[in-house]
Amino acid sequence: MSTTASSSKVAIYGAIGANIAIAISKFVAAFYTGSSAMLSEGIHSLVDSGNGVLILYGVHQSGKAADARHPFGRSKELYFWALIVAILVFSVGGGMSFYEGIEHIKNPAPLSDPTWNYWVLGLSLVFESISCFLAFKAFNADRGDEGFWKTLRRSKDPAVFAILLEDLAALLGLVIALAGVYLGHLLNNPILDGAASIGIGTLLVMVAIFLIYKTKALLVGTGVDEETLDDLQVIVRQQPGVQQMRAPLTMYMGPADIILALDVEFDNHLTADEIETAVKAVQKAIRVKYPEFKRIFVEAKAIGEKERVGSAATD
Repeated sequence: MSTTASSSKVAIYGAIGANIAIAISKFVAAFYTGSSAMLSEGIHSLVDSGNGVLILYGVHQSGKAADARHPFGRSKELYFWALIVAILVFSVGGGMSFYEGIEHIKNPAPLSDPTWNYWVLGLSLVFESISCFLAFKAFNADRGDEGFWKTLRRSKDPAVFAILLEDLAALLGLVIALAGVYLGHLLNNPILDGAASIGIGTLLVMVAIFLIYKTKALLVGTGVDEETLDDLQVIVRQQPGVQQMRAPLTMYMGPADIILALDVEFDNHLTADEIETAVKAVQKAIRVKYPEFKRIFVEAKAIGEKERVGSAATD
């Protein structure tokens, strides 16, 4: 297992454990205090726990080997389960928070001693911070010198960006809940608690929309960035015997599983055997720099003879 994959799993396990403990404490506090924001936060943490399990299941399924029914493997399962997670965040997390907030504003509960809320929110901030640290560690594993938002847009691993965004949303949600509880008691206005719940719901909906946007593109089939495409052309054109090539075709099957299709024209004096040798050299040169290209398909021909040699290589 790669270091990045190992860090991703640690982040997922950390998020699941933290969210289960936090959800239980929030529900207990909501029961004793009647806080709508605290109940919304409990729902949020419970949904996050289930989402972590789904992402973990997706990671497991995506790692299964190719077979007769799945000749390209099952890497895209991770993207499917990430989409389910995004839908749950939108519908259950965001929807329930909106509902609880509106109900609390329409029928505000009497204010009670907020001590329970403060204890739970304080402990939750500590546990969520630890979980978020683990997620950031996995996120930074292949970040390099890129900025946060650029790396987030570029990332193709839901096991990293989905968990990180949920943890960040959880931390911000806790701050909103804390503000709702504090201001509600300070101003003796229980409606502010419901407003905080709506704020949490809005936050979750925004995160869900971004996750849906990301995973939809990955499920439909997105390719590598322009910089990588240009670099691939440079690598191929530098190989002996290569004369011309069309733009490479790529598609992400998984975070570290990309299909590459090349159409290359070689010198007209090369024989079929020599073209086959040249194709293998092209594949090897690409994998040295980009090992994530698990399957490289090359349609090759000699310019003069128009002799085609179909070749493919897999790990």
